[in-house]
Amino acid sequence: MNRSATIAAVAAVCLIVAGLIGFVAWGLTPLGPSERALAAMESDAVVTVSVEGNSIVFTPAATTPISGLILYPGGHVDYRSYAPIAREMARRGYLVSVVRMPLSLAVFGSNRADEVISAYPDIRYWVIGGHSLGGSMAASYAKNHPSRVQGLVFWASYPAEGDDLSGTELKGLTVYGSNDLVLHMDRYVATLPLLPPGTIREVIQGGNHAQFGDYGPQPGDGTATIPAEEQQQQAADLTARILRAVEGE
Repeated sequence: MNRSATIAAVAAVCLIVAGLIGFVAWGLTPLGPSERALAAMESDAVVTVSVEGNSIVFTPAATTPISGLILYPGGHVDYRSYAPIAREMARRGYLVSVVRMPLSLAVFGSNRADEVISAYPDIRYWVIGGHSLGGSMAASYAKNHPSRVQGLVFWASYPAEGDDLSGTELKGLTVYGSNDLVLHMDRYVATLPLLPPGTIREVIQGGNHAQFGDYGPQPGDGTATIPAEEQQQQAADLTARILRAVEGE
């Protein structure tokens, strides 16, 4: 190899290494959590919070849940940012596991629901869901593990084109905020035929993309005209409908 070729090869390797370092650094500095999210991780008389493996687990303190929600976070969002809405779900009587993802990207940990399900054998019914990219990866898990979950929830999200769930018996929910400017609406509409039959479709008026979590403003998002607490309460109410449905109520 001549000198020019050697220099070009070294330069290419340096660029690749620099790119990888930059990507890892980006992955290790996700959005959030807010102070409100951190406060929601404290146990009290209503909800017990614990860190178990790769998850933060929220459990109702006064009841023994038979159903659980596995939540995959949005891309480049700290999983702790979903503590407020997870707490809302636990207050309604469900176990909720918010899963930490490698480099804060669910695409690198789409099967981590297996860890949660194995850790809680007493839970009879499981719903898996996620926010944004997390919802897409939750759909991938549900498609590939049809016997392990009974419900699927999309928060400002949609399945990948290859994940056709229209032939499943899953109970489904898809919900987004009316002021969401991050969600790709053309793709959202195009993938509606892939959803499980009877999937509930809802829009939270005044909500945006970021307020399903608590991690501050998201670049490119619309401005919410309702508080985050209200958006999360509405999303929790809708999600609870799916958990009740898988229980047969």
